[in-house]
Amino acid sequence: MVGCGPDLLTGSTTVSPYTHSCPMRWGDMDAQGHINNAAYLDYLQEARVGFLLSASPVLHQLLDSGVLVVNHQVEYLKPVAFSDRPLIVNLWVDALGGSRFSIGYDVYDGDDLAARARTGLVPFALASNALRRLTTEERDLLGRALAPAEPLRPVPKIAVRGDHHRYPLTVRWSDFDSYGHVNNVKYYDYVQEARISLVSSTVGWEPEAVWMVVRQDLEYLKPIDFRTQPYEVGTAVSAIGNRSFTVAAEVSDPESSTVFATARTVVVGESPLTDDQRAALGRWVPRV
Repeated sequence: MVGCGPDLLTGSTTVSPYTHSCPMRWGDMDAQGHINNAAYLDYLQEARVGFLLSASPVLHQLLDSGVLVVNHQVEYLKPVAFSDRPLIVNLWVDALGGSRFSIGYDVYDGDDLAARARTGLVPFALASNALRRLTTEERDLLGRALAPAEPLRPVPKIAVRGDHHRYPLTVRWSDFDSYGHVNNVKYYDYVQEARISLVSSTVGWEPEAVWMVVRQDLEYLKPIDFRTQPYEVGTAVSAIGNRSFTVAAEVSDPESSTVFATARTVVVGESPLTDDQRAALGRWVPRV
């Protein structure tokens, strides 16, 4: 996959792959012995920041002045076991507009394509706390890395309403980034904790059962600020298949009903769902 690379440093109009090497950490592994789905967001962020810092000082300033993530789409193609061999992320500018742009990624484990992803971003003026348009110079530099690719098919959205699963979310001080808000990566942890809570408390599957996240989309609507009172993640089941199910989630303030983010996660198991499992999941399907 073509992307963007060090040619931005020289001003060349040649589009070449920007390749970022991401070491795995032992702490990235989950209980099933694979790199956890949420850890990929760290890899994407490191690659994205590396791209901006490897290029023109204009893009350094874009990062310093403020860039907000507005959405993620991640497609997981194969489980990755821990290794001292780093993952390789190829990165490019997938789409470019007047006030937003999209980054595309291919994540490789050796020669195997392990994941594909897209991130939507908007420039933000931290000094005035307002969205802004890309400057002509920013658009020119990002445009040199433009290589539109086949889009990822979106996962249908549903509203989380009615008798949905409710998970109290405690935001940690360490969840915050240099912009003073919860970092975009942490939201994947939040929806994961709520999903695991739903499954363990209402479905009761054995811990050795193998279930893998194969797709996860998330939209960021408002930044989350630090407070000691818990927020909430509401989760509902939006689809049940033979070996898979899809859950929708909303990260919100239970007092004001403000929604900070929405997400959809597709989970696939090694074996077909049993009747009992389907019935347990069916409890959380919204009633029309």
